[in-house]
Parts: sequence; structure tokens; C-alpha cells
Amino acid sequence: MCYSDDARPPLPPIGGAAADHGDMTLTAADGNKFMAYFARASKPTGAGMVVLPDVRGLHHFYKELALRFAEAGIDAVAIDYFGRTAGIGDRSESFDYKPHLEKATQEGIAADTAEAIAYLKTKDGGAVKSVFTVGFCFGGSNSWNQSAMQAGLNGAIGFYGRPERSLPYMSKMKAPLLLLVAGADAATPRETSIDFDRRLTEAGVPHEMHIYEGAPHSFFDRSFEQWKDACDDAWRRILAFVKKQS
Repeated sequence: MCYSDDARPPLPPIGGAAADHGDMTLTAADGNKFMAYFARASKPTGAGMVVLPDVRGLHHFYKELALRFAEAGIDAVAIDYFGRTAGIGDRSESFDYKPHLEKATQEGIAADTAEAIAYLKTKDGGAVKSVFTVGFCFGGSNSWNQSAMQAGLNGAIGFYGRPERSLPYMSKMKAPLLLLVAGADAATPRETSIDFDRRLTEAGVPHEMHIYEGAPHSFFDRSFEQWKDACDDAWRRILAFVKKQS
């Protein structure tokens, strides 16, 4: 997994507040009920963000990240992957996610993401005018894949995603991608991300890539003081990407 229970997302450069936030349950079009966490911006910009977690599903790091987006003026919903097999329950470090991860499908993830997008477009969700996805590791690839699976998506952002999980969807990608790459990622070699960048260019997929040289997997964490500048830069790039694509 990317983040332990002690990890905390970095603070965005834009100071603000969340007007409301909390746990909720959403129901996908196929009837799946799954956990989610919403955060409404006190000063909304009209943009919305669906947060796609790492392999452990919806845990505290991603709930707090939804709050950070709301503080930056972006209404957000973080979702869980495992409603179909694990039901609604605890996703702390004691959660045995592996058997559920093996049963998770891209179609199921897309259905749940679509429901989160639909919620953000309602009055309760913020009535957003533009919508994005952001994910980490397993979620990074899942986020990029939504470019091919969600009609009307404005952009898909991924931290340390696995390109091999996104290659099958590349020919159908329409929404622009933002690739935020850890240069010293032990899970995904730097060269693999560079090759993915090349393939996206050849396929005509609009995208931006930035490599944080020397940064480890999961560097986007407030407790990694040595990577504070990289975290700040990642936030700036995310917010600039959202503004550009909205």
C-alpha cells in the first residue's frame, strides 16, 4: 500500500475552508453500495474532484485529501473500491485488502467513479461544472483509465501510476492526463514512465508529465519534510491543470 495510517497529505498553497464534509454511501448504476467521503468548498470554483485511493481503498489519508481539495475551492469525493466484495467497513492497516483487490475490475471502478461524478454534479455535491479524477499508485492508473471510460471528464491526474495498467485503454483516452512521477519509484522504473509519455504522444493523447528526480514512491506526504518542495510543486501543477482544463 502507498500510505500508512500515519501519513498525511500536504497542504495546498491556497488557504481556504471546507463548508461541510463527512462519510456517505453511494450506489452505482449496477446496484453496488460503496463508501465515500465528501468535502464541500466554502468558496467553490466550479471544479470537482473524484479521489481514487491506493490498494487499501478509502482510508484516512484520502478523506483528508478530499478536505484539502475543498480548501483549495474544489468540491471533492473520495471513494472506496471494495463495496462489491468487502461491503462497507474499516480500511485501516488491519484490513486485508489483497483478496478484494484481486476481484476489483476496471468496469466496477468506472461504475463507482461515474456515480461519484454524478454526485458532484448535483446540488448537494456542489453542482460542479468541470470534473477531474486524481489517484495514487493503483489509483493513479485507475485515474488515467477514466480518460477512456468517463464521458465528459475534464482531466485525469495520477501519482506513481503503473503505465502497464493503462496501456490497454490508451487508444480510447480523450480527457487530458497529468502524470506526476516519482523519479526513484521502486515499483515503477523511471524509464517505464518515460516510455509511457512517448506512447501517449504517439497516440495523440493530450498530457503533461513531470518527474520528481530522486523522489520515492508515496513522496506526496506531509511527513516527508525533505520532499516538501516537490509536494508544493505537485499541488501547483494540479491546481494549474484544473484551472486550464475547466
